[in-house]
Amino acid sequence: MRHNGRVNEARRSDAGTPYVTLTRDEWAALADATPLPLTAEDVARVRGLGDPIDIDEVDRIYRPLSRLLDLYSGATGLLHGATSSFLGERASRTPFVIGVAGSVAVGKSTTARLLRELMARWPSSPHVELVTTDGFLYPNAVLAERDLMARKGFPESFDRRALRDFILKVKSGAPEVRAPVYSHQVYDIVPDQEVVVRQPDVLIIEGLNVLQTALTREPGASQLAVSDFFDVSIYVDAHPDDIRRWYIERFLALRESAFAKPDSYFHSYSTLTDDQARAVAGQVWDTVNAPNLARNIAPTRSRATIILSKGPDHRVESVRLRKL
Repeated sequence: MRHNGRVNEARRSDAGTPYVTLTRDEWAALADATPLPLTAEDVARVRGLGDPIDIDEVDRIYRPLSRLLDLYSGATGLLHGATSSFLGERASRTPFVIGVAGSVAVGKSTTARLLRELMARWPSSPHVELVTTDGFLYPNAVLAERDLMARKGFPESFDRRALRDFILKVKSGAPEVRAPVYSHQVYDIVPDQEVVVRQPDVLIIEGLNVLQTALTREPGASQLAVSDFFDVSIYVDAHPDDIRRWYIERFLALRESAFAKPDSYFHSYSTLTDDQARAVAGQVWDTVNAPNLARNIAPTRSRATIILSKGPDHRVESVRLRKL
């Protein structure tokens, strides 16, 4: 492992914090003895629109990350076994839950999908499920009734109780738990469709606000937050200016693909010129996504177990791990 001046400076900056920081090269070196079970075709299949991630990035960043998560999961299993033995019971182990948080357009969906593919190839966790919190957005009719359509993605636009109850059931070992389905095409919850989770080895929960603390207004209300049920949490981070640029680039790409479909909620945007599309996307970012990031999402970064810090080209430049 290299220890140049930059690395030593980074390590000194960790003094007094709960994290240790590894540079990109230090982190990549940790996976030398770990096989990469994905191909370039696998990566192309799971990466999100506008995310230029390639097999080299997966090899250097996500291969060691999936291995570390596998070790965390194994250690949790050992703790479960020791606890069950101490209590004199034979309770089945419940799913290992990973939370993935971050801004719109930062690449957290790609991160979650890659981890699902990688961890499902580890012998210890062949059954891996991924659920996004978009399915727990209130339907558009409810958001409109509450005058929240312009705040879609903010914490108050989600049915947080339903999401918390969903994860509670999963962590309680329920044989089958159901979640609603959200369509980005129609921009709404899809009636009569559900995701069914059946006791996976690993469950990945991906969403904007999954690391938020509990928000309670009523005396005696539950103080539990969704993140209380996570075994490990990951925050995908980048400079807001870079995320804004990525959001606009993704908007332009969507204009020529998903928006062009007649049933798309945003079909009217498909006829915009490049300049008009950039203006609209910039306004949406500045009035909706940027305030949500600053007020609600970024403040939860320090609650994560692992922070992936991206540079302007979407490559992860450093990894911060919470000290044990």
